[in-house]
Amino acid sequence: MTQTVVILGGSYGGLHVAHALLKQKSDIKVVLVSKSSHFYWNMASVRAIVPGTIPDEQLSQPLSVALERYPKEKYEIIIGAVGKVDPASKTVLISVPGSDRSVAYDQLVIATGARSNPTGPPVPWKHLDSHEETVSSLENVRKQVQAAQSIIVAGAGATGIELAGELAYEFGKTKEITLLCGGQSLLSGDSVGPSAKSALQKLNVKIQLGARVAGATELPDGKTELSLENGETMTTDLYLPTIGMLPNSEMLDATYLSEKGYVVVDASYRVKGLEKDGVWAIGDVVSKPRAGYLITQKQAAGVAKNILLTLQGKQPTNVKLMLVDILACAVGRSSGAGRIGFVKMPGTMVWLAKGRTLGIQQLPGYIDGSVA
Repeated sequence: MTQTVVILGGSYGGLHVAHALLKQKSDIKVVLVSKSSHFYWNMASVRAIVPGTIPDEQLSQPLSVALERYPKEKYEIIIGAVGKVDPASKTVLISVPGSDRSVAYDQLVIATGARSNPTGPPVPWKHLDSHEETVSSLENVRKQVQAAQSIIVAGAGATGIELAGELAYEFGKTKEITLLCGGQSLLSGDSVGPSAKSALQKLNVKIQLGARVAGATELPDGKTELSLENGETMTTDLYLPTIGMLPNSEMLDATYLSEKGYVVVDASYRVKGLEKDGVWAIGDVVSKPRAGYLITQKQAAGVAKNILLTLQGKQPTNVKLMLVDILACAVGRSSGAGRIGFVKMPGTMVWLAKGRTLGIQQLPGYIDGSVA
């Protein structure tokens, strides 16, 4: 009898699992649910907002193209917004244009990622509510970047560092680029922080520590006034926040979530409390041990394997992540900062491994299925 695996989310984790399952000869039907019609290489969005660097067609491809190589009866793509999951009936509610649809599952994978804090301006670091909105946001930010003389990037995590680096690489001698860090060190005190700070300063980025944004107000002249928690105010032509990412986990009851809203999973990446109900979660919606592309890849491969084991009546195994933790931040198009475990990576190594392309050359693997 055909087993239905519903995958919520068509990004790095969800599409990876879809390919891994559809390649099997098992009697499985995959239902991929995504709010966007396209797979989006958001990792390169920090460079794509710099005018003339990356054309939109290199950033995204239709999900329909990614799955068209498989028999039509083996999969379905639903473009819609995820509603509530009902573990008792093993159904999930999907809002599609004009109606709601209840979709039944035997196994469910939650790979819905995270989104930018809705209180800030729309930014393309993550997929917005549709492919069209994401493309529009990219183009709007490009125009704003071109026109601005002063730009403030808020948030000194990996995205904020890479964004400030890309802007400074292109405009560091002609525009004022400022990076605000809420704490006293970049990357929340990670050992990569000092190297990233040094690389940014070489590109003329002004770094302000202890500068946590409390609010942003658009002024009549189009500028933005920022209120900091320390009482200071700042005015800039363009404000680009990379803070306040929220997990897309509202489809589950709070019982299955952490205090910050992340889905809580066990070592096999089954949702805790739903271990016997065939519900799994991976990627940024879990952020275990943290959010990251390489981590999501390992989670996707492990969960696909565990679903196949479960459907064979076998016990799932612990998902194996990377043997050592790797953190790499590109800083512009010529350098970077990173570590492999506790070993520092030279800037040129980070550039070769990540900064040169920001991984865009791997996008075709998600379309032709070779990623899995």
